[in-house]
Amino acid sequence: MQNKGSDEVERLRTKFLSVWHNVKYSWALKSKTSFSRNSPVLLLGKCYHFKAEDDDSPTEACHDPFDEDVMGNVEAFRKDFASRVWLTYREEFPPLPGSSLTSDCGWGCMLRAGQMMLAQALILHFLGRDWTWSGALALQPLDTETWTTTAAKRLVASLEASLQGSPGPSDHGSPPAHFAQAPGSAEEADAHLKDMYHRTLVSWFGDSPSAQLGLHRLVRLGLTMGKQAGDWYGPAVVAHILKKAVEEAMDPGLAGITAYVSQDCTVYSADVIDSHRAPRSGQASPERSDAPPSPQIDQPLSASTLPDNRAVIILVPVRLGGEKTNPDYFNFAKSILSLEYCIGIIGGKPKQACYFVGFQDDSLIYMDPHYCQSFVDVSTSDFPLQSYHCPSPKKMPFSKMDPSCTIGFYSRSVQDYERIRQELSKVLQPSAKEKYPAFTFVQGHGRDYDLSAGLTPEKREWPFIRDPRRTVTTAGDFVLL
Repeated sequence: MQNKGSDEVERLRTKFLSVWHNVKYSWALKSKTSFSRNSPVLLLGKCYHFKAEDDDSPTEACHDPFDEDVMGNVEAFRKDFASRVWLTYREEFPPLPGSSLTSDCGWGCMLRAGQMMLAQALILHFLGRDWTWSGALALQPLDTETWTTTAAKRLVASLEASLQGSPGPSDHGSPPAHFAQAPGSAEEADAHLKDMYHRTLVSWFGDSPSAQLGLHRLVRLGLTMGKQAGDWYGPAVVAHILKKAVEEAMDPGLAGITAYVSQDCTVYSADVIDSHRAPRSGQASPERSDAPPSPQIDQPLSASTLPDNRAVIILVPVRLGGEKTNPDYFNFAKSILSLEYCIGIIGGKPKQACYFVGFQDDSLIYMDPHYCQSFVDVSTSDFPLQSYHCPSPKKMPFSKMDPSCTIGFYSRSVQDYERIRQELSKVLQPSAKEKYPAFTFVQGHGRDYDLSAGLTPEKREWPFIRDPRRTVTTAGDFVLL
């Protein structure tokens, strides 16, 4: 009886937390994000200009609503941004491993940011950087009043249900009809296939124990690193959790991809190449899977599907300064986010993680996981996708970013990695002000350098801590202006 009462208290506490986070999030939404029309916008390697080439108007002038060139660029940016997978707080899902928690409100933002970065890597792997979701422009702008009111109504309904001894309401919504019949033309077949990839990809991040890359799986892996559900996860720890999740995923669709985490701000090229070439150990098809099957076709670059040539997600935990982010690193961050094989940066403010996907001028463009949404059952073939895409980009001054972060890259093959290494080596050239680069590439294996021999297991969780023997680091819902 006492356990039942404790669970009920925890459930109501979760409800209050979700309402509070939605109220806080709505405050941020009330002010629309402003974009300059005279400065390019970079989004994960794609460049957008919100000003026509022959437009010599002042910087602060508003754009002509009938300027097709400008509006075309705006629409293209909106569609590209809204096509990125958005993972946020959720509630009312099955209890997390080792706890009775049924929501990650207030603590799971870094895990969600990591999921978003991983989802972008999978988009590059299966769909390519030019892919956009057909429903992106149909997303409605985020309505703060609706969000807050809906959350409050759910809380009241849960309180009433608790008093009556009945379960709370489910806010899954009625899923839309999806692919009622097979497509006809080749173009329709291609679009249908990409939609299958998209839906399957999103299902891997579902909030259930069976989801390959879902919160339950990440929390379970976190237990092996001393992290409990409800704890704060840093960006370096999340990098290692994501690596394990990808390596241990049993869905056949994920057999052609693996992950690598750098050591002490150093990417060891031989280790990355080995990851590309080594077959996955213990890979076997599961007898039963609750996720939709992966589409079985050749990918645009089919080399990554071969057993001896897997794609690699490269995760690099770094620290861009001391207590605060060093402004000298901003040009470096800009250069990184200008690369199409960059899958973003996870970090943000202390204990307020964000997923950074681009920039304009001196501000970073990010996706925010701090909105609590209801659980969606992704085991159904036509589950709604709308809550997994965000129509509203947000901006943050680089100076407000926490220096501790993890940068991600996607490498399809060994040849691809060699190109990435050469290009990043140029980007990583330190400026006159900053003596050391954010991270480095080194030939050979990490074991050859034996840098971790004197580190305790606790320190190994934070690979951005440099070994003192080597180096020391110094400290439609936006407006065009």
